[in-house]
Amino acid sequence: MFKKGLVVLMAFCLVLSTASFVLAAKKVVNGIDANFPPFAFIDQTGKPAGFDVEAMDWIAKEMGFEVEHTPIDWDGIITSLLTKKIDVIASGMSITAERAQKVNFSDPYWKIEQVMVVKKDSGLKLDDLLKGKQAIGVQQGTSEAKWLKAEAEKQGWNFDLRYYSSAPLAVEDVLNGRIAAAAMDDAPARDAVSKKPVKILGTFGMDSEEFGYAFRKEDGALQAKINEGLKKLMASPHWAELSKKYDLK
Repeated sequence: MFKKGLVVLMAFCLVLSTASFVLAAKKVVNGIDANFPPFAFIDQTGKPAGFDVEAMDWIAKEMGFEVEHTPIDWDGIITSLLTKKIDVIASGMSITAERAQKVNFSDPYWKIEQVMVVKKDSGLKLDDLLKGKQAIGVQQGTSEAKWLKAEAEKQGWNFDLRYYSSAPLAVEDVLNGRIAAAAMDDAPARDAVSKKPVKILGTFGMDSEEFGYAFRKEDGALQAKINEGLKKLMASPHWAELSKKYDLK
């Protein structure tokens, strides 16, 4: 019995060490929204940048693996994860019950609210947008897009909801007058305010959400390793440095 148990234990340890070796040697591909500042974007040199990009770079170095950041259309990013085109989504993804049916999430790392962005000189009020016949832009595939559509049907609101591939594109259409407002997360909204003649009108009734990294349900080892690195990062001085660099509050 002792020998048999020893053999089983040795085999189990071998499996664990092999799994750790494979994970350590593997290049982990992170899918990002390439137009979601300050969390993820392509900088002027053509390279991925942003809070989530730098956070994942730090985690990869700390935990001993290589990471590559690949831009993916947000509307299909979970499909890309499930079909193994990417290995993780670290790019400002809200943790929702609907998404959690398909993927597993890391510990939450940022709390956000959804807001309306309008022209800086706009006199519109929130009721004008939600209850009037105004055009509101929103990024397709986001939790705010689903909330606005569902709530409009429930409340009988008659605004015109228009879908965009990114929140910054919706902001551009606010500026050129094609839509009255853009619904988006508060951090990228503040980024837009710092660069464009727009202002944040305020929240519009949607509950606050938390961001987390997304993984395939079968990738428990990768999830545990990156989650461990995330905890180390959040406990380190570099977390505050990154938050300050990208003006996150």
